[in-house]
Amino acid sequence: MPNHPVLTVEGLQRPNPQAGLGPLSFHIDAGECLALTGPSGAGKTLLLRALADLDPSSGMVRVGGRERNGVPAPEWRRLVAYVPAEAGWWHDVVGPHMPAQATVKEIIGALGFPDPVAVLAWPLTRLSSGERQRLALARGLLGEARVLLLDEPTSALDNESRGLVEDLLLARLAAGAAILLVSHDQAQMGRLARRRLHMRQGELVTPP
Repeated sequence: MPNHPVLTVEGLQRPNPQAGLGPLSFHIDAGECLALTGPSGAGKTLLLRALADLDPSSGMVRVGGRERNGVPAPEWRRLVAYVPAEAGWWHDVVGPHMPAQATVKEIIGALGFPDPVAVLAWPLTRLSSGERQRLALARGLLGEARVLLLDEPTSALDNESRGLVEDLLLARLAAGAAILLVSHDQAQMGRLARRRLHMRQGELVTPP
């Protein structure tokens, strides 16, 4: 059976004389990872934030049959999960950052933490940059998001941890999720993505 779009974007714009976007139009099918490339400052993170409805933008963004403009922001962010390159942390320990779900320990364990129960009690001050990155991804994977917006999700990880992350992402793709991936890791994009979009100065352009 042919795939169907999970994320559809038409005429997305973020007007700003210093850091504008678009208009941008593209789609991502069910089970597809679309890689987003471009130099620093091209607008990749701005695009992810606009799709997650974190910054003002105009145009049509639809997940399945639901348009962003008709969905309350908290509900939209359950459909579209954004994992930034540097996630925010607002409690002193890990546990309160994680939604209370039966799968939380399973996902943390799958990301290479040998004692997921203990991890939930860890203070933030003991986390390495790689541990923070994996746990931020766990937060994004805990919901039932149909779209994952991932900004350099493995930049601080070693090869073993990177492989664990990619295994989880492949499982989400197999379950029908759509992923928009920002990465400078060419090998990773080759493993996960079958299409690429290239950005320059807020526009989608033909890759060099």
